[in-house]
Amino acid sequence: MDPTRRRFLQARAAPAEHVRRPPWSLRPDDAFTARCTRCGDCVRACPREIVRMSEGAFPTLDLRAHGCSLCGECSRACTTGAIAAVGSQRPFEWQAAVDNRCLALCGVECRLCGDGCEPRALRFAPVRGGVAQLQIDTAACSGCGECLSVCPTQALSLVPRDNGDPQLPAGPRES
Repeated sequence: MDPTRRRFLQARAAPAEHVRRPPWSLRPDDAFTARCTRCGDCVRACPREIVRMSEGAFPTLDLRAHGCSLCGECSRACTTGAIAAVGSQRPFEWQAAVDNRCLALCGVECRLCGDGCEPRALRFAPVRGGVAQLQIDTAACSGCGECLSVCPTQALSLVPRDNGDPQLPAGPRES
């Protein structure tokens, strides 16, 4: 079977600038794909099994089940240099952002995302007479995506860092 014929049944692939690559992958994406041999060593090395081979057989991250622990196993397994050494650069070029589906913004107590955030980039500021509100410390956010899978309303997303600091919507929604 010709694998290109099945593409019409699938959703269109995201543009290359939105592809989530393993942590410390070379940037821009063209530099990564030029060095990556598609050997799969990073996929096999990932203890959380979030590094997967994409349709084009280049490794991508699947953060639906849980985030990246930043353990560095994928980096150590990569012999081509497509994934740079741990600590050589930011692990990811994205950061957490929240939209108005956040339960705290709707007046419902929920701190699941903050509980799962190891760098403590997601914090909750007390509000007198109300529900504590989510604050994102963009400098502390590693972009690991650990917060994505625990959010019951899927209010969190990862946005490029170069778009400026993601801001919370202006206060709680009115009922």
